[in-house]
Amino acid sequence: MKIVFMGTPEFSVPVLDALRQAHEIVAVYCQPPRPAGRGKAERPSPVQARAEALGLPVRHPVSLRSEGAAKDFAALGADIAVVVAYGLILPQAVLDAPRFGCLNIHASLLPRWRGAAPIHRAIMAGDAETGVCIMQMEVGLDTGPVLLREAVAIEAEETTAELHDRLSALGARLIVEALARLPDLKPEPQPAQGVTYAAKIDKAEARVDFVRPAVEVDRLIRGLSPFPGAWTEVNGERVKLLRSRLVAGGGQPGQVLRGFTIACGEGAVEILEAQREGKRPMPAGEVLKGLTLPERLA
Repeated sequence: MKIVFMGTPEFSVPVLDALRQAHEIVAVYCQPPRPAGRGKAERPSPVQARAEALGLPVRHPVSLRSEGAAKDFAALGADIAVVVAYGLILPQAVLDAPRFGCLNIHASLLPRWRGAAPIHRAIMAGDAETGVCIMQMEVGLDTGPVLLREAVAIEAEETTAELHDRLSALGARLIVEALARLPDLKPEPQPAQGVTYAAKIDKAEARVDFVRPAVEVDRLIRGLSPFPGAWTEVNGERVKLLRSRLVAGGGQPGQVLRGFTIACGEGAVEILEAQREGKRPMPAGEVLKGLTLPERLA
């Protein structure tokens, strides 16, 4: 099939690789390069970098709402568009242009966690499972009928980074299967019950409140790892907490019990990995070689 691929972050790259092996990619759409690093030089997105390495034509319009952008898209003569974490809203003219429409790879079990941050929110909410849906796109936010879905369990100590990689690989496999079975797949409308929205992560959510139960603190730490990273203040320094687990113990909220084990409102969490300002992520034991914890964290 002749495919337009639309994606931007690292999550989308395995999907692009899988599709290229099985189909013809007539164009790759992604977000424009953004300033990054100390010099604020423009840096292409992971999808753009990969597409250019593969010799694929790349487009990065700032919007698809203009008549010209829609005409340019339609002129590609694609059979189908595959969209995964692209970052722009597709107007109706674009959705209608490919012969078989547009399919979206969404990292949740729709209708749960529609929206921008489904992986983070699933871990932060303590969901037992999540998964990937292959969905026919509509103008609404992740409202379209689902062609294929597959669930996976969320492991007890899994971080967003780890779950991200598993779901990216799963999405790549499912979209290839969906395209191979496309004529036989029956779209299933999403149920009206069980709809939740995965709002974009606000950095204001990232400060750890040890008054909360340990189970919630643990979910926050794992759900925001690696970005933006849950954090606490240690001797005036902001320290990111990147990996944790629930452990036995108790005390006043924020009390340091032993090593990097912290009492919470209920129970305790052990910090397994952290990152000091200006440093790389390190195991907790390494962090504590150069950082003395107070008796209690705020």
